[in-house]
Amino acid sequence: MNYDKLLNTTLQGLKPSGIRKFFDIAAEMDEVISLSVGEPDFATPWHIRQEGIHTLEKGRTWYSPNAGLLALREAIAGYVRRHSGVEYDPKSEVLVTVGGSEAIDLAFRALLNPGDEVLIPEPSFVCYEPLTRMAGGVAVPLVTRVEDEFRLTAEAVKAAITPRTKLLVLPFPNNPTGAIMEREHLEEIAAVLRGTDIMVLSDEIYGELTYGREHVSITTLEGMQERTVLVSGFSKAFAMTGWRLGYACGPAPVMKMLTKLHQFAIMCAPSTAQYAAIEAMNNGDAAVASMRDEYNMRRRLTVDGLNKLGLTCFEPQGAFYVFPCIRSTGMTSEEFCGRLLKEKHVAVVPGNAFGESGEGFVRISYCYSVNHITEALKRIGEFLEENGLCK
Repeated sequence: MNYDKLLNTTLQGLKPSGIRKFFDIAAEMDEVISLSVGEPDFATPWHIRQEGIHTLEKGRTWYSPNAGLLALREAIAGYVRRHSGVEYDPKSEVLVTVGGSEAIDLAFRALLNPGDEVLIPEPSFVCYEPLTRMAGGVAVPLVTRVEDEFRLTAEAVKAAITPRTKLLVLPFPNNPTGAIMEREHLEEIAAVLRGTDIMVLSDEIYGELTYGREHVSITTLEGMQERTVLVSGFSKAFAMTGWRLGYACGPAPVMKMLTKLHQFAIMCAPSTAQYAAIEAMNNGDAAVASMRDEYNMRRRLTVDGLNKLGLTCFEPQGAFYVFPCIRSTGMTSEEFCGRLLKEKHVAVVPGNAFGESGEGFVRISYCYSVNHITEALKRIGEFLEENGLCK
């Protein structure tokens, strides 16, 4: 069999995730400290796990409606209303998905026709460009700069718009940079989009994890809710990565198409996870606040530690990543990460995994324990000193 002719040509042309590359290598080594994956080291809060356990004990293991349990959709709508003041109809404007990643995939496939252009800020999470291509779209990178605190500017958006532009991705708080968007900057972008037919995919999976300021959703701005698909989930803020549950909220005609795709590809999200998520939505705010405080302490520890080592580090205001510049070492991002892993058994992710503009940086996750972070910083310091790379 000639599998090259049988397999999807677009899929064959996609590169594997740069995040998983180093994670997989590290998994086969001894005594590795991995700061490479955005996996909270907290267990899912007990009251949420308890609800999942009770659901199993009660035998609630059947299919849910395609769009998700109505009680969960109502809880999601209530949660969004409580935190941002935006109203969604749980019956027609909310969809429960298998993780936030499925929601992103559904949005691309529901909105894009072949040749449609998607504006994607870079550096950003690894899935947007491949999923755009798989949906027949054309990814248009919008480079963000450390000089602008990795914010997306209205000028960059306006300059990139063409007659083929269909969608703008807003991945803030940002993975990998930790950048956020202030209301004033979102207002400037909204002013560019008003009067066009361009939709927005607002990926707010880290929306609960901001430090010293409240997250602002573009859906709260005049005229933007009707052109935005809001995507979020439970993995990061609620430490529920393995439960694989996310959601999308948006205009009813758009959500009808997302639900149709979900219906045929997935049918429904796991029912046990959905019952646990109802508890998270209704009673999880205190646990999220506690974890956020811990992340904030780790953030300061990591940023200060890297700056002391001479790896200058933009101060992230959201998510749980730092994005230090390693250009002073004279190495490429991949060379730095490869040698650090080989010589000191510390795994971090090269910045170019998040787009070409990420070259010269590495992503380090601080959602790990203080001991984990402290030991990793010690080993990074040794790596720099032993290779004559100290400041």
